[in-house]
Amino acid sequence: MSFTYLQKIPTPSEILQLMPMPAGLKKVKAARDKDILNVIKGNDNRLLLIIGPCSADDENALSEYVSRLASLQGKVKDRLILIPRIYTNKPRTTGKGYKGMLHQPKASGDPDISRGIKAIRRMHIRVLSESGLTAADEMLYPGNYPYLEDILSYVTIGARSVENQEHRLTVSGLDIPVGMKNPTSGDLNVLLNSVEAAQIQHTFIYNGWEVKTDGNPLAHCILRGAINRQGQSIPNYHYEDLIHFIQMYLKRNLSNPALIVDTNHANSDKDFSQQPRIAEEIMNSLAQSKDLRKTVKGLMVESYLAEGSQKVGGNVFGQSITDPCLGWDDTKKLILRLAEFGS
Repeated sequence: MSFTYLQKIPTPSEILQLMPMPAGLKKVKAARDKDILNVIKGNDNRLLLIIGPCSADDENALSEYVSRLASLQGKVKDRLILIPRIYTNKPRTTGKGYKGMLHQPKASGDPDISRGIKAIRRMHIRVLSESGLTAADEMLYPGNYPYLEDILSYVTIGARSVENQEHRLTVSGLDIPVGMKNPTSGDLNVLLNSVEAAQIQHTFIYNGWEVKTDGNPLAHCILRGAINRQGQSIPNYHYEDLIHFIQMYLKRNLSNPALIVDTNHANSDKDFSQQPRIAEEIMNSLAQSKDLRKTVKGLMVESYLAEGSQKVGGNVFGQSITDPCLGWDDTKKLILRLAEFGS
């Protein structure tokens, strides 16, 4: 055996008992969940804007960032529902580098998953308490979801996880919207197969139990662009791409067909500064097609307090230590501009 057993990880029930969700915040979450669900189901014409840093690495910076989002939410509430990205796990293509706050509660420190679990739960509760905005997180490790299941209003499944059976089955047991990204190959049938699998019942092993799920009718699609064999980015946010995809989507007769478009990653060729231009193009496309406007439920944007990125251990407050992001000034302009469309 080559495993060194370091420490016993606290169970979800132990963590939830130690760090309970305050009753007042439960009411806030219930109201937010209802609004977001109504958008996914087509009962609310507002758009979701899932926005925030590539990875959440600093509780104070995240709190400041989301509080600024909250100050804008009141101004755009008739057009947009802002969902802060608080991504506490970071997939690494080669396995090297910062893996997120759950692994490393201090980005420049050593891994400590027990402390990390407490750190991410504390951060989520603090941000919700200060801003009133429930957040999105990525489900990189399905077994970790119960540590935050009473807090999150939205979950994403990343491009490298969407083909994984465990992720698909776990999503089938969630009762909140889950956006599933197209794989890095760009294969749209794989994406639709993943959503179909997540929407039906399953019996499987989960956290030491045999469990049965009812299926999640709120599972839906996210387009994030693709990478070809030569390593080049292939966007899928243009008008023709969106029209083609929703035609495929609607033929599947899936529940609550909904599409979120990621303005970064392969759609921007990882050029974060292109996100406002891409967002405006998408909004213009929605104005040209009733089918698009009915199916596209929102956008995903990477932004933070300071523009760009820095290495782990950098001293720029609120600047990403993973992928570069829009800065706050451009973020504010983008949010206000998006709220103008259709007004």
